[in-house]
Amino acid sequence: MGEKHRSMPTREQLRIWREYIETAEALRTRLANRLQTESGLSSGDYQVLIALTEAPEHTLRSSELATVIGWERSRLSHHLGRMEKRQLIRRAHCADDVHGVDVTATEHGREAFRAASVPHLRAVRELFLDALTPEMLAHVDDVATALSRHLAPGSVPGPPEASR
Repeated sequence: MGEKHRSMPTREQLRIWREYIETAEALRTRLANRLQTESGLSSGDYQVLIALTEAPEHTLRSSELATVIGWERSRLSHHLGRMEKRQLIRRAHCADDVHGVDVTATEHGREAFRAASVPHLRAVRELFLDALTPEMLAHVDDVATALSRHLAPGSVPGPPEASR
């Protein structure tokens, strides 16, 4: 079994882990601050609106929306209430399910999303993409894919097999 299956991470592994977590959080914070400043939308608003604008008729069931953006239903419900007050979304009871709620991006919400997208994508370029070479970006893709597979429900724990 050897070195791969140690019970505790090495000092170097912990250093890499902290660097990754701290950098990802700093990036997320900077992007969220820029989004809020430049558009008035929070990162949560943007996540909801992107999911709704990509959905047929700009509408999803609230339970499906929660799954798509990876939020708990209670968190989503509170956030949708704030968005509804700002007329970014509209909620309505489902015609075919007395307990279901359809969430729709309003025209105002879709306009706010479109207006926020250009400055947000510019910030993604400036804060993330411009810092990486194409080779580094390919490695980030590999890392993100490996982590996504590893964290997926039903995945088999362990590192991917080395293919190099």
